[in-house]
Amino acid sequence: MILADENIHTYIVESLRDAGFEVISVTELKKGIKDEQVIEWALDNDYLLLTEDRDFGEWVFAHHIKNLSVLFLRYAFYEFKEISQSLIYL
Repeated sequence: MILADENIHTYIVESLRDAGFEVISVTELKKGIKDEQVIEWALDNDYLLLTEDRDFGEWVFAHHIKNLSVLFLRYAFYEFKEISQSLIYL
């Protein structure tokens, strides 16, 4: 299951769902929560965290968060359709 951070474009979330992936969106559940809560959700439920937020890399490496799977995306806004297709066929 994938936990999409609130910075992930809605098109990407919907494209993944349409392709059969189970995606939970932070935006849909509880927008504005702290990174610590997002990490807790991901760890408690064994979610892959999909984010554009570099802070999660710091949490993993500097704070030594174990067992957190993070897929960090960097793309220009206009590339969101191409990114969603890349994720589907990853």
